[in-house]
Amino acid sequence: MKIITRYMVRTHVGMIANCMGAFISIYLVIDFLERYGKFSRAGAPASAIALYFLCKIPEIVSQTTPMAVLMGTILAISSLAKYSEITALRSSGASLVMIGRPLLATAAIVSLLLLIMQEFIAPAASEKMRYIDEIVVQKKSKSVFFRQNNIWHRNGNLIMQANLFTPENSTLSGVTIWEISNGMNPVSRTEAVSATHVSGGWLLHNVTYRHFIGDGEVETKKEAERFSGINLMPADLKVVAKSAEDMGFTALRHYCKTIQDNGYDATSYRTLMHAKISLPFAALIMAFLGIPFSLRDGRSGGIGVGIVISIVIGFSYFVINALILSLGQQGALPPIVAAWTSNLIFAGAGLWFTLTMDT
Repeated sequence: MKIITRYMVRTHVGMIANCMGAFISIYLVIDFLERYGKFSRAGAPASAIALYFLCKIPEIVSQTTPMAVLMGTILAISSLAKYSEITALRSSGASLVMIGRPLLATAAIVSLLLLIMQEFIAPAASEKMRYIDEIVVQKKSKSVFFRQNNIWHRNGNLIMQANLFTPENSTLSGVTIWEISNGMNPVSRTEAVSATHVSGGWLLHNVTYRHFIGDGEVETKKEAERFSGINLMPADLKVVAKSAEDMGFTALRHYCKTIQDNGYDATSYRTLMHAKISLPFAALIMAFLGIPFSLRDGRSGGIGVGIVISIVIGFSYFVINALILSLGQQGALPPIVAAWTSNLIFAGAGLWFTLTMDT
């Protein structure tokens, strides 16, 4: 059985690698055709363009690995069935467990590698990719290229710091604005619970305004609202919201703690945090579903049928997962439930196929 196991693992890994290579190639070609015009008009150097698409690969791998594992599993079993190797194994007394065990082991290793990649490689690659897009291509100022948990922006003699940006309603929370003189001496300090974008600047809410008169004297005012002409656009701030999806599990957990310690709702980010664990293991779930589905009733429809079935199942998973995650981010479901429900649904489908097939 060791020889058979190695043969099945080699077939499985080969199919997964072919599927992954096809997905990466198709994705990169389409993305290149969409972005090349923008890059050319911006005069971006070829080295920056090449680095951008190289940094895009971890993101593509994260998104397509579950479907690649599913398609690789179905195609591997279809290939074995085509030459009656599955029939020979079953005739020699091999059970479904014996046939599926090496395939599941391969999928488990793929899931662990994907988890490691998402934690250590993907965040750095995404950060570099966004830097090239925002700074090199779109020529935005580095002053609006923020870190997720500490938003800073300078506009002339105004320096703004905020704790959190909510892209759904373009609202900043925990805002502090310093006004400084040409000699870098503080003129005033404005603190606001929140701020919303309006024409020409930001409208601050629940404001405490302090004006430094001199000789240590401070004039303090409490205001319900106050306008600030700081020229920061919500489109720039959405760099912050987008980067949360690119953070690893550890970084997101730390950020969620920071948000909660500051008194803000971290439900949306906690859902993303749990999804950082559940998505890599979707590859294992897809293999668990694909094995009995392919073996059921001696299914051997060939490569074309296997590809179509894989795309349908994989697309269904991502649609269902996106819908359930959105419910979790809106607070309709507990974050951990929203992150793992899709995996449980498809694992249940795999279990049903396993229990109802002829052994």
